[in-house]
Amino acid sequence: MNKKNRQQQIKRIIQTHHIGTQEDIKTQLQKEGISVTQATLSRDLREIGLLKLRDDAGKLYYSLSERNSSYFTPVILSYILKVTRAEFMLVLHTNLGEADVLANLIDETDSSEILGTVAGADTLLVVCKNEEIASQLENDVLLSL
Repeated sequence: MNKKNRQQQIKRIIQTHHIGTQEDIKTQLQKEGISVTQATLSRDLREIGLLKLRDDAGKLYYSLSERNSSYFTPVILSYILKVTRAEFMLVLHTNLGEADVLANLIDETDSSEILGTVAGADTLLVVCKNEEIASQLENDVLLSL
């Protein structure tokens, strides 16, 4: 099976099942007669742009990325636990290991309002174009918490 078809199958699996691990995806593919190595599967997931989200019970699951020109989509907001502002910068707090995922989501928006992000394990620094933008974005986050 070629890469494009395999990735289409992975997308279909993600949309129809509540899958939480790469091993679960690999098992589902094997049930459908598709053999894939762990390295190939990891590369496919990265190229597809899958996200790991948390359901109401706190369990992680894969979801297709919501490419959107807005930087504070429900997916982005779902990662943020706390926000503070220092002039033109925001400090966003996430669960451990999620700050880099959030940074990637924000960076993908390619917004001219956000100059860049720097992620740690559970803290993300968002550098905004100016203080007004930072204040607006902070308010957007606070309204969703």
